[in-house]
Amino acid sequence: MITLADLIRAFAGLLQPHPDNAALLDEWLETARACDLPHLHSFTRGLDQDTDAVHAALTLPFHNGGTEGVNNTLTGGHRNDVTQLIPLIEAIPPVRGKVGRPRRRPDVLLADRGYDHDKYRRLVRAKGITPVIGRRQTPHGSGLGRHRWVVEQTLAPLHWFCRLRIRWEIRADIHQGFLALAAALICWRRLQPTLR
Repeated sequence: MITLADLIRAFAGLLQPHPDNAALLDEWLETARACDLPHLHSFTRGLDQDTDAVHAALTLPFHNGGTEGVNNTLTGGHRNDVTQLIPLIEAIPPVRGKVGRPRRRPDVLLADRGYDHDKYRRLVRAKGITPVIGRRQTPHGSGLGRHRWVVEQTLAPLHWFCRLRIRWEIRADIHQGFLALAAALICWRRLQPTLR
């Protein structure tokens, strides 16, 4: 029996562009339709609406689906998110597009006061990244919000999915599966108007 987590993992594997992905997507769609998972049926119907564009996105290297939503990590309950800062930085994939060696790291890291720890500032600087992190117990108005709204706007679509607003699953792999599926849906919704 195929589980939702298996289907999500298989679909996440298709997000890396490869010429064989068109056939693999067709197999995945048939498997997803055959399963008794009604919440996936609307997703498969959406993919069927513009099959050629979806095949192009999964087979050609000229899209950003491989970078949106890829870097995520899950912390335990009542744990500080700053503990996952360095693994997230190390997980940044190469950014394609410009001629030459692909970039593997950003120039600047923007973060709020929850990440204000000198230890992590040093670790980020050691990677050649300038940390711009708000200091605790200082008045607001540093101007960091002018840049951070882009991050907040990127995370806001994840709150469209009520299963991600509050973590109800005990198993981390199921929550990660829902997160991967949500990221795929967000990418598809954002690409859909440009594909018409």
